[in-house]
Amino acid sequence: MSVELNHIIIPARDKHASATFLADILDVPVGQPAGPFVPVTVSNAVTLDYIHRTDFHSHHCAFLVDDEEFDAAFSRIQDAGITYYADPGHQQPWQINHRWGGRGVYFDDPNGHNMEILTRVPSDATT
Repeated sequence: MSVELNHIIIPARDKHASATFLADILDVPVGQPAGPFVPVTVSNAVTLDYIHRTDFHSHHCAFLVDDEEFDAAFSRIQDAGITYYADPGHQQPWQINHRWGGRGVYFDDPNGHNMEILTRVPSDATT
């Protein structure tokens, strides 16, 4: 059996609102709650499972999308007035990056998790 990522647990002050926020940006479904989790399906086999927590450290989640999906998600970010950045340290506001011949953007979710959408990865990362 090959190793596949199945899910990541993401702590949130309001798991429903946080799941809905990300799902709306990525235009993916929010699943039915399962136990303490509210899942957001980001691929055919991977979910981000939001769970209620009051004390946690921020996470970084990066989503590889195609150019059309990037355009749509980036438009939703702009339409919502969400501050976005070209860099993970949030030093270049209101800009996107063009790493590896693609485009990328970072933004915070309601809990301060650093979310990223990008269209390309380094060529050595795909081999």
